[in-house]
Amino acid sequence: MGVGTGLDSRYFPLVLDVVSQGIFTINAQGKITSFNRAAEEITGFIKEEVIGRSCDDLFKTDLCDTVCPLKKSISSGARINNREVHIQTKDGRSIPVSISTAPLVTAAGKLVGGVEVFRDMSQVEDLKRQLYTRHRLDDIVSKNSAMQKIFELIPLVAESDSTILVTGASGTGKELIAKAIHNHGPRKDRPFVAVNCGAVPETLLESELFGYVRGAFTDARRDKPGRIAQADRGTLFLDEVGDLPQALQIKLLRFLQERVYEPLGSNRSIRADVRVMAATHRNLEKMARAGEFREDLYYRLNVMQINIPPLCERMEDVPLLAAHFIQRFRNRSGKDIRRISGDVLARLMQYDFPGNVRELENLIERSFILCTGQEIGAECLPQSMLSATRAPQTGLDALEQVERETVRKALHRHDGNRTRAARELGIHRSTLLRKIKRYGL
Repeated sequence: MGVGTGLDSRYFPLVLDVVSQGIFTINAQGKITSFNRAAEEITGFIKEEVIGRSCDDLFKTDLCDTVCPLKKSISSGARINNREVHIQTKDGRSIPVSISTAPLVTAAGKLVGGVEVFRDMSQVEDLKRQLYTRHRLDDIVSKNSAMQKIFELIPLVAESDSTILVTGASGTGKELIAKAIHNHGPRKDRPFVAVNCGAVPETLLESELFGYVRGAFTDARRDKPGRIAQADRGTLFLDEVGDLPQALQIKLLRFLQERVYEPLGSNRSIRADVRVMAATHRNLEKMARAGEFREDLYYRLNVMQINIPPLCERMEDVPLLAAHFIQRFRNRSGKDIRRISGDVLARLMQYDFPGNVRELENLIERSFILCTGQEIGAECLPQSMLSATRAPQTGLDALEQVERETVRKALHRHDGNRTRAARELGIHRSTLLRKIKRYGL
């Protein structure tokens, strides 16, 4: 930024004070030389308190001890735009601001300092927080209409002790739904015990569920309670229940009907107060018709079914989920990664996510290993995803890229039927037609 434009220097303070953004300048020694009215209102400091002082002593941003954008602009001669940081106000509050910095250079080319422009993002962050809360239930994040209906259903089924069957493809979050039902019901202070029926060897699954008594087999030197006993007065969650062997299906059916069971090696029945929820990625109804799963057990499990749509059918959740996982791994790793680039977001919106939400979570976690800046770029994506997606369409910003892919996939899911696609997207058909024309779909 050049200094010496011909404007009478007496008018500079007046110009700065009518600007709604905070502005301050520093000299080559890093001392504040000017501080406008908006900067006073945002930070709580008055001009007389800050002139001649170092900005990092005052505002204590989360970048002061690492890479100060203002100092970087002065040393490199480059502008830095819209960097998000938190500053400390005079009364000790930490507030989010968006800052832009540039070096101050005279018309003769002499470096005399730097300038920082910043705006208070507190209201924006509050709105984001409200929006995030509205689209969140426990650890489940979604604004998809089908998922919102599930959110509304969960408190209702939570009050009941009826068996719930959660269905959906692998990685959609079936256990999260079961935990949410448990957490919103009267058993929330009692155990939630999960068993993956497909991960435990068939020879061990019976003792895992029902426990065993001393002497039941060679190495049974003492009684051991099973998962049903551990879940007493709480919830037992049977994941991948479609993998249960036939013999155990009979025992599970008896427990669901009578709430009693016998540990392995015992002839004494034990009563247990347990709510059972099950989940599967298989089509149990089809398996029951084929004789691969007991039909009576299927109907006993399927008192209430909750089906979770795959991520490819709720692509509007991708930006929300990505932000959710970025915050989670940011808190866990301590790395200052805040967002994904528009290029990456556009590519994510094109991807079909065969691994569903779990795949997106793993992708963000991988990016935290590779990313060195504040923004996840395309270089952090696996080559398989880059090969399966296209570079963003030029002339569209990140939000437009997201909208284009959301509309494209809705049309694809409904075989080009614009009325059904518009209904899914929650927009009028004429609005959809305008978007189709705009994006060349």
